[in-house]
Amino acid sequence: MLKTAIADFQIIFQRDPAARNWLEVLFCYPGLQALFFHRVAHWFYCLGFPFIPRLISHLARFFTGVEIHPGAKIGKGVFIDHGIGVVIGETAIVGDNALIYQGVTLGGTGKEIGKRHPTLGENVVVGAGAKVLGNIHIGNSVRIGAGSVVLRDIPSHSTVVGVPGRIVRRKDNLDASVNNESLQDPEAEVIRALFDRIQFLEEEIESLKIQRKVPVAMHASLQKAIISNASNRLITEFLDGAGI
Repeated sequence: MLKTAIADFQIIFQRDPAARNWLEVLFCYPGLQALFFHRVAHWFYCLGFPFIPRLISHLARFFTGVEIHPGAKIGKGVFIDHGIGVVIGETAIVGDNALIYQGVTLGGTGKEIGKRHPTLGENVVVGAGAKVLGNIHIGNSVRIGAGSVVLRDIPSHSTVVGVPGRIVRRKDNLDASVNNESLQDPEAEVIRALFDRIQFLEEEIESLKIQRKVPVAMHASLQKAIISNASNRLITEFLDGAGI
């Protein structure tokens, strides 16, 4: 447990540029504190204590804003950034060196019995507000974009975005960070392209309407001229016939 706690502590300096000194990290990082409480609670949970693990978990949630069930299995070097609103279920498994941002839920989808929470591989990055639900497996080095909802297995070295989560990229050696500006959603791009096309067609229709109005106006003027000439000719013939 000591080696795991040291790994949790050291990983913060590698992944958070705001971490300046060990005293600040130790006392002002709720994610680190939540993990420490969880590891103690998990130890009691494995020993079969019925009440103490849940009490420790409850107190940790009160002080840190992070709720981790004592039964969850969390690897070493895990970093919960900011921490507020993070929920990790009883049968969830989090691999080594995972990065979890605020508002993340590793939860279930109903009242299933047995394994009902997700399993995260190593070096997984879960963006802020993402929901990973059900007994699914997330491969190694997977990046899950902020606000995504993942409901199915994701292969290793993939990037997932959207609701429901869609794989938008697969490659090796993904960076252990989530830059939301670089995560492209192909369906959003298609919708954007359709919108641009509709706007272009509307402009074309307006242009055709303007072109159509010009000959119509010219045709109306020509009709008036013809009628006027015909009327003048009839009047002239009538006056000549009447000898006026």
